[in-house]
Amino acid sequence: MKAEPNGTNGFAMPSFEFSRFALHGAFREVSERGVTRAREGCEKIKAATEEMAEALRETYSTNARSATDYGLKIIEISNANTASAIDFFIHLLGSRSTTDVVVMSTEQARRTFDTASAQSKDLWVLTQKLATETGEPLRKHVAKVLHQGS
Repeated sequence: MKAEPNGTNGFAMPSFEFSRFALHGAFREVSERGVTRAREGCEKIKAATEEMAEALRETYSTNARSATDYGLKIIEISNANTASAIDFFIHLLGSRSTTDVVVMSTEQARRTFDTASAQSKDLWVLTQKLATETGEPLRKHVAKVLHQGS
């Protein structure tokens, strides 16, 4: 389009003349602010990512310890139950009458029930501990990340 002598273009609109240097400076300022914000955002994301990675490391470590404790308790329970069963069979083989067999079987059933109840309680406590300890690092780190983001 060609500018008319009265300072308008062919559509009777005034032409706005900005110096190239002023326009370049405005774009530079806007782009620098954008880069600064992007950099700050990336640093916040990096910090949050590092925090969550640490939370996962702690969670896996805690979970591994708790799972090991649980596995060791299962082995302990298995050993105790096996020893109890062997003792029962040894006593059963030494019995002299049917009445002795019935009495020993009844006593063994009662002991087994009591032992199984106690063992179940122990396993339940370990399960609760595992759930609590596994979730704690995540809760703590997520709260920290959310607090930093505010």
